[in-house]
Amino acid sequence: MLAVNAAVLVGVFLYKIRLPPYIPYIHLLVDYHFGFTKRALIGAIVGLFAAKVPIWLVFPIAGAAWLLTAGLFVLLFRRTFRFDDAHMPLFVFMAGSPFFLKNFMFTLGHFDIYGCAAAICLLLVPAGSIAFVMLAAFFSIVLILIHHIHLLMYVPTIAVIVVLRYYLVQGVTRRNCSVGIAAIAAVSLLFLAAQFYGTMTIPQDEFTGYLQSRMADPSRTEFLQFSHVWYQPISREFHDTWARMPSNLLGVPVFALLIWLHTPLWRYFSELVRSLREQLHRRVVTTAVVMVSVGYLVMFAIVFDYSRWVSNWAACMFLILHAVKALPASRTVAPLSMDDKKNNILGWILTLIPRVGIVRPF
Repeated sequence: MLAVNAAVLVGVFLYKIRLPPYIPYIHLLVDYHFGFTKRALIGAIVGLFAAKVPIWLVFPIAGAAWLLTAGLFVLLFRRTFRFDDAHMPLFVFMAGSPFFLKNFMFTLGHFDIYGCAAAICLLLVPAGSIAFVMLAAFFSIVLILIHHIHLLMYVPTIAVIVVLRYYLVQGVTRRNCSVGIAAIAAVSLLFLAAQFYGTMTIPQDEFTGYLQSRMADPSRTEFLQFSHVWYQPISREFHDTWARMPSNLLGVPVFALLIWLHTPLWRYFSELVRSLREQLHRRVVTTAVVMVSVGYLVMFAIVFDYSRWVSNWAACMFLILHAVKALPASRTVAPLSMDDKKNNILGWILTLIPRVGIVRPF
């Protein structure tokens, strides 16, 4: 299954690089030239090294982010479960899921993967001091500067990781509680600033003219059609999403089916939660899963990239599972077994599904 997944990943990559990277490319052009601007951090960093940005640069940057995330996940899995025969089926269900690395390959250039990489880093680094909370706040701030949608997409999962790895282990004190509240306030204020004060106010022709001056090939003006994204208020995004809602809801049964195909993994997750020694830990994990899921439901109502949101929700569940595994348990949970015929069939189906997509399934 791992060999087939690797072949599928190569196929997805070869297909992806043949598509014009409209939104990812224009993100590399936007910086802070006109003042504080949403979605501009990556473009500002690129601008430090390249005055003119070629289109092909999207794929080396996105590919490096993908390789980094995949490598970090392998390290995380090895630390949490080990690569032995008993846990390889679990690795196949996670790493080979169409929700995870394969869909990140299809969405090369989009910024979802940076949130996933940040969350994995927080699962790998030591969590024994208040510096861990501050690092999580720093990652969250960077993610919102990259794209403010991370407030709902990966910042809640980062908060869950901090609670499970730090606060449940170290306990809540006046000092670490104050730092946590300050971190939440700083991240929230930055999001509000990006959402309401990061929108472009200059004439759009002036903005697109500047973007064109940063393009290595200024004749490719078809990429500039997406510059309106930096002018859209949240009310417009909400309106566009609900205008597409009837057709987008047709994909819900497909998403439900894809989630059901991961049943062995969800069952294992549920058993991990039930095996936790402390009742408080069980309640906190359950509440955390609900809160992360509610954040994604809010995102579904605002932005219509449903395939991305469902895929990232599943990735968040995979990461929370790793955090739960590190909590004290009263019993050992049996790993997934491919001797189970149903697990084997579902594993092969997930292996053969190349990705979920960006807006509609497939």
